Amino acid sequence: MEAPKAKAIPKVLEIHGDRRIDPYYWLRDRENPNVIQYLEDENTYYRWYMERLKPLTDELYEDMVARIPDAEERVPVQGNQYYYYTRMEKSLQYPIHARKRATSRDALADAEEEILLDLNALAGDGYLSVTVLATSPDEKRLAYLENRDGTDRYTLFVKDLETGEMLPDRIDNVFIEGSMAWSADGQYLFYITVDEAQRPYRLYRHQLGRPAEEDVLLYEEGDETCILTLAKSQSGRYLFLTSSTKTSTEVRYLPADQPLGTWTLFRPRQANVEYELEHWEGEFLVLTNLQRPNFSLFRHPIAPCEDHRLAELFPYDPARYLTGVHPFREALVIEGREGGLTQIWTYAGGRLERLAWDEPLYTVSVSNNRRYDTREVLIQYESFLTPRTTYALDPVTGTRKELHRQPVNGPFDPSAYVQERLWAKAGDGTDVPISLVYRKDARNGGPAPCILYGYGSYGHNLDPMFMPTLLLPLLDRGVIYAFAHVRGGSEMGRQWYENGKMLAKKNTFTDFIACADALIREGYTAPEKLAADGRSAGGLLMGAVANMGGDRFAAISAGVPFVDVVTTMLDPTIPLTTLEWDEWGDPRDETYYFYMKSYSPYDNVEPKRYPHLIVTTGLNDPRVAYWEPAKWVAKLRATKTGQEALVLKTHMGAGHFGSSGRLEHLRESAEIHAFLLYHIGVSPKNASAS
Repeated sequence: MEAPKAKAIPKVLEIHGDRRIDPYYWLRDRENPNVIQYLEDENTYYRWYMERLKPLTDELYEDMVARIPDAEERVPVQGNQYYYYTRMEKSLQYPIHARKRATSRDALADAEEEILLDLNALAGDGYLSVTVLATSPDEKRLAYLENRDGTDRYTLFVKDLETGEMLPDRIDNVFIEGSMAWSADGQYLFYITVDEAQRPYRLYRHQLGRPAEEDVLLYEEGDETCILTLAKSQSGRYLFLTSSTKTSTEVRYLPADQPLGTWTLFRPRQANVEYELEHWEGEFLVLTNLQRPNFSLFRHPIAPCEDHRLAELFPYDPARYLTGVHPFREALVIEGREGGLTQIWTYAGGRLERLAWDEPLYTVSVSNNRRYDTREVLIQYESFLTPRTTYALDPVTGTRKELHRQPVNGPFDPSAYVQERLWAKAGDGTDVPISLVYRKDARNGGPAPCILYGYGSYGHNLDPMFMPTLLLPLLDRGVIYAFAHVRGGSEMGRQWYENGKMLAKKNTFTDFIACADALIREGYTAPEKLAADGRSAGGLLMGAVANMGGDRFAAISAGVPFVDVVTTMLDPTIPLTTLEWDEWGDPRDETYYFYMKSYSPYDNVEPKRYPHLIVTTGLNDPRVAYWEPAKWVAKLRATKTGQEALVLKTHMGAGHFGSSGRLEHLRESAEIHAFLLYHIGVSPKNASAS
């Protein structure tokens, strides 16, 4: 079948005395039937091409599904009268949220289950995303957010947990996360709505049982580079409204038992100063990077901030990057990073103690905890080879007790695998960490097939996780799976992030190429056996790497890739663009314009051979518009040389995260990985791909 070719309709884009000719600008108009037809033609071509990979795809999918436990249940979290948990059955697409009334964890086995929300009953045949489930303080009502089109616009619903009935309260255009909180008396809901660009910008107060039209607007964020988020303190005593860019924050607070009161500004925003608030022992806790890039923790009286009244709890350590604080009545539990890994510290009696772990690579985090007055804090630990394990941590003594370990379906012997860290040398001499996991026998025959995953933006980290449905089917086929911890993430501290953004963004791309070179040089893999994978900003990474170092790779997967950087960042009407200027720069400034143009994948497509490419997108994606990957693929088809495969799949009914159902999501993952494996020389176990 011949690949589709989009019609070239040149459009001149000019700024700073520079002219760009964009032949596929017209693909932005989703109301144009020719645009939809082109996307459908690409989907038809995708299905035709993927048919040859069906044996491998089906085999991968079956192996993935086989690794799903018959039933999964998260450790119940203690509330006031109930323990709350989520469970999942193997045959179901969505989780079930439930609770049991019990006075202790030991009594749970005999307690009756109460279903709060069964997403399978809600789903129907289309897309469904449910986020931010919040029970009222008296535990009688449940507020939750629901979306059915893949955008970031959610609808707030309230359910009466005593009768099981849905209340008439319904509010549209609420943001996907960090956007809803109850007052202490459970009579009011505070929520954040989005503007036309899907930027969370308005805070409202809703009185339960009253029409949404009567809701009171409390605050509007007028700065188009800022977003609003809403949270409640662990103590339940305060609500915090944060207005933030990627480099600065300001927080307003309100006593939760005074819903009609006035919000108070703690500290006005200041360039390059970030902070967050919590409440503990009658004071505020302030986690901030004020004068210290890796953040310090201070106390401050409950009053507007005066910097001289900030009292540091413990001395600053530049090797320790603090990322979160969780107050409990008798102690603090603090999250952060040290040595390139996540860490947890307890702070009690004036002493800071770090929890120790046995493995060389791991991820540890503080789980969801509802109670403030508790000596049982749930934390989670996992690695590439250790299933997600939930511990009950006593924050005062630091002792911990294992409560639950994620079940693994099918045979799994951790001693048959290796997890290790390798270091690559970047062009400027920086050591870049790579995390690897593989079967011990994978390298016996020389260089092995390898998938190198990367992201490298927003300070987001790629930490070791136990992913049996993905990793075990790959590792058991002799594949090495590697994560490149490139600059732009914050694996090595805040400066690791700062050195991979704005006018240092190219470090992200060259770091990834250096990681590929290290894997090849050390004999782990070879260019004809190496694939790369990344999504969203990681898709930008894939596009830049394809241009700058594509000869290192046989195949690349770019999921919802942000590849038309300059054009998007010049258009403030596109959802979320204005929020991104602190990450990439504002190309209305010519310094940023020309720097971004020098790496933008779409603007740097060349007439040369590219790796085999699989590209995916969603028609309703508000974060990376469908037209970016569509334009990129169209330009690649018209420009690149060679016979390497290039396929584009557009999900016509979803957004940034693809299918919402678990099994559908696994099917999509199987397709993508079958494409990569096929092109790095991995065949089905029982048949050869034709």
